Amino acid sequence: MGNHDTFVDLGAAAKVEDTGGAVKQPKKRFVGRRAAAEAAPSDNGNGAIQASEKARRAPRLLSRIPREILDDPDLKEAMTLLPANYNFEVPKTIHRIRSSGARRVALQMPEGLLLFATTLSDILTRFCPAVETLIMGDVTYGACCVDDYTARALGCDLLVHYAHSCLVPVDVTRIKTLYVFVDIAIDTTHLLASLERNFASGKTMAVVGTIQFNATIHGLRPALEAAGFRVVLPQAAPLSKGEILGCTAPRLRQQDDEVVDLILYLGDGRFHLESVMIHNPSVPAYRYDPYSRKLTRETYDHDEMRSLRSDAVRAARSARRWGLILGSLGRQGNPHTMALIEQRLRDRDIPFVNLLLSEIFPRKLALMTDVECWVQVACPRLSIDWGYAFPRPLLTPYEALVALGLREGWDVDGGVYPMDYYAKDGLGRTKPEAVESKDAEPCTRQACCANGTCNKTSVGDGAEPAITDAQQSEQQRLT
Repeated sequence: MGNHDTFVDLGAAAKVEDTGGAVKQPKKRFVGRRAAAEAAPSDNGNGAIQASEKARRAPRLLSRIPREILDDPDLKEAMTLLPANYNFEVPKTIHRIRSSGARRVALQMPEGLLLFATTLSDILTRFCPAVETLIMGDVTYGACCVDDYTARALGCDLLVHYAHSCLVPVDVTRIKTLYVFVDIAIDTTHLLASLERNFASGKTMAVVGTIQFNATIHGLRPALEAAGFRVVLPQAAPLSKGEILGCTAPRLRQQDDEVVDLILYLGDGRFHLESVMIHNPSVPAYRYDPYSRKLTRETYDHDEMRSLRSDAVRAARSARRWGLILGSLGRQGNPHTMALIEQRLRDRDIPFVNLLLSEIFPRKLALMTDVECWVQVACPRLSIDWGYAFPRPLLTPYEALVALGLREGWDVDGGVYPMDYYAKDGLGRTKPEAVESKDAEPCTRQACCANGTCNKTSVGDGAEPAITDAQQSEQQRLT
């Protein structure tokens, strides 16, 4: 929204009342000092407020990138070394470097784009001669791995992070950060033809994908609707509509008037797709790979996953010593989430040890034999996908709270395992006030308190949940 002229039509002429000849004017709406001055309403003698006849100025789309950068023929020629359908936003990056006065710029990108890293570095240093670039080679799994701390420690004054959305806002990062989504343009003709050939007109499809294909997804919607499909672009705020992460996906609410018939994922690989499949186990999912140009039906063994995770939670309830891992790979680890679990363990007198790790491997955790249960505040998918490979239970923060009786398990929600880690109220966004607040409710028979005094592995095995003194006092007060 720009600062454009605003005119307010106050409606029909004001009613004139017989009050001794005085004309009562209607109360004007507040339209702002500038808009009121420019609108200059006038009274034509009949008591009506006349709106200005001045034509409303058309909105202007301003490009902040100077023309000398956009139209630079040498820059255009240099950019031909990069794939034409990959938008690395080179002019924008050059303008940001020049305008910010940056002298040392860190470039961070996932491994799939590292083959373009040196080309990008050469272009930036050529057109910003006083600038030194630094390519960050550590693994970058996702948007949570933005490594502003390391970039700052290396003396950089600008970080350019490629191929992920701004999961960590730019006003939170420790140095100036520019997110480049790397939009990938594809030919959607084959995709549309494949959908029309395989699905009947009138189907309702939820279209999702990674941030690289988000622009394509939104541009695809009119064409799909013209073909007779009903299109839903679900959102797990604060992510964009249609955007999903490997740990965060929207829950498709199956309302009577809007039943989603299928999920269409645009992208290669299954990692991100599995997130929305786990969160919506009853909706069939399809994947269109823009590189192989194949449309495939995708399945997921929900029963096996839930069984493995239930076994891990059950084993954790009888653990006598816990270990808490804070992921140090970029911004993966949330210290407030860590503190939340620490406080809940202290409330139950459960001993624990803290561990800082950039990457979590079974062999390393096996060295600490006295720890009987691990909770990793890093990537939930590590536990979901690879938890069975660890010698001890490896829980996500959500599973840890379930084991401690502070969250309901997925079995009470129709078997839906939540994938909302970085959603608005997800555990990946835990705030300090959540750590300070008391438990919302005491343990019940549906969840073991896990303080190790009942000698039972779970309530389902006949265990009677032990009640702490504080909980007993609270229950007596309520009754």
